[in-house]
Amino acid sequence: MWNGHLNDSEWQRLQHSPPPYGWQGLPYKVVSSTLSLLNDSAYGTLFPDKPESHFMSGFEEDVGTKTSFYGFTTNTMKNSLIAYRQMGFRRVPQGKNVRYIFIPSEIRDYVMLYSAIQGIPVPFGQDNGDKPWVYFGFNRKPKMFRMLHPDFIHYIKERFLNSSLLKMEYKDLYMPSTGALLLLTALHTCDEVSAYGFITDNFRKFSDHYYDRVKRPLVFYANHDMQLESRFWKLLNSLGVMRLYQRP
Repeated sequence: MWNGHLNDSEWQRLQHSPPPYGWQGLPYKVVSSTLSLLNDSAYGTLFPDKPESHFMSGFEEDVGTKTSFYGFTTNTMKNSLIAYRQMGFRRVPQGKNVRYIFIPSEIRDYVMLYSAIQGIPVPFGQDNGDKPWVYFGFNRKPKMFRMLHPDFIHYIKERFLNSSLLKMEYKDLYMPSTGALLLLTALHTCDEVSAYGFITDNFRKFSDHYYDRVKRPLVFYANHDMQLESRFWKLLNSLGVMRLYQRP
């Protein structure tokens, strides 16, 4: 998503859906000022050469030694930095070729992205005072940043991950998981895709994450349908659309 996607008709159309599927409840100034900074981003390559990453020590044979992009919501990024600090995840990947893919799940993501490119502390909201360069380094060129379009996330939900949770009491909380959105972004962008560490139907045999040092059960939350995602990954693997790494 970039500046060319915002005009009066698009603003009105996307007012009917809340984030991440639209702009309902978001101030126009926040959206417009953020997207105006992404004017140059649309012309860059989404997946460039690969710099250093994290969580790969001991798993290089399976996941490689490099990464090319880091996708997240501000909430998932900050929660991961807290939850996995003791495991060595003390910062998100940084480097001149890293691309940061924001998932616009709430106003925080627009404000964090704006602040990152401007090189200023977050001016208000839940992340008030945060220094984006701590997360993303000091290279604040617009081409380093991307944001998924709400229409793309809506398309993913409706076409591929239309969960029964949408018929439940907390349907407004549902969205595809961060991992699912990024994997499907890759599938729509790359010629070949391999997936490692994604949920499979025998998930009870394994820990929550491949890098866990102690086995931890997978916890299901009301905002994601992980079992639907596991069935979908298995289907894509069986069709040869992608290669899903699985253990027996």
